[in-house]
Amino acid sequence: MLKVEGLSSFYGHIEALRAVDLRVRAGDITTILGSNGAGKTTLLRTISGLVPARYGRILYFGKDITNLRPERMVKMGISHVPEGRQIFGDMTVRENLELGAYLRYRRDPSSAIKKDMDFVFKLFPILKERESQVAGTLSGGEQQMLAIGRALMSKPRLLLLDEPSNGLAPKVIRDIFACLQQLHQEGITILLVEQDVQIALNIADYGYILRAGKIVLEGTAEELSQNQTIKEIYLGE
Repeated sequence: MLKVEGLSSFYGHIEALRAVDLRVRAGDITTILGSNGAGKTTLLRTISGLVPARYGRILYFGKDITNLRPERMVKMGISHVPEGRQIFGDMTVRENLELGAYLRYRRDPSSAIKKDMDFVFKLFPILKERESQVAGTLSGGEQQMLAIGRALMSKPRLLLLDEPSNGLAPKVIRDIFACLQQLHQEGITILLVEQDVQIALNIADYGYILRAGKIVLEGTAEELSQNQTIKEIYLGE
């Protein structure tokens, strides 16, 4: 579904990504792992058009989408759940979800959008309970659920997720990752950036290790879980 070839991005004169190559197969959960400052967030932001690529290219179903504007990406079926959630705190839960479907209102019947809203409420029942609540008053876990739900309202084929476990309690993390597995079963392809290596490898099909802007290791989730370097550096074994 997604192919990244020789991708390099810069912040000023600082090279944040250095000739990154990766593949995301349709229907898979692919994870990007690494420590803070490795370039994980920059990689997702470059794929979704928020950070310009200086070198290389990004292919989506074989079509070159390098440096397209973010709204074009959404129209093509790529949704990005950013680090820090970035919900609209002064708006209600429902209004946030409706904004997620903004680009669909002219092309899709209202019944289709309502069906997807119902799906989000089924996936995250707490959002249904908080439907009329101002989003800024939600807990951190509820805000993360809302950010994912808002992205799902655009009907994505590829979901980019940036650090969904960040700052959340262990039980909430387990609940959110159980929902990601359910989305996987629904056929949504997921590219997951995550600092918690263990939980990411538990649900992923394939993974890449990013260090200082470069891919230094890749393999199936099982292969990475058994890799001695991964065990020592990232799993503390």
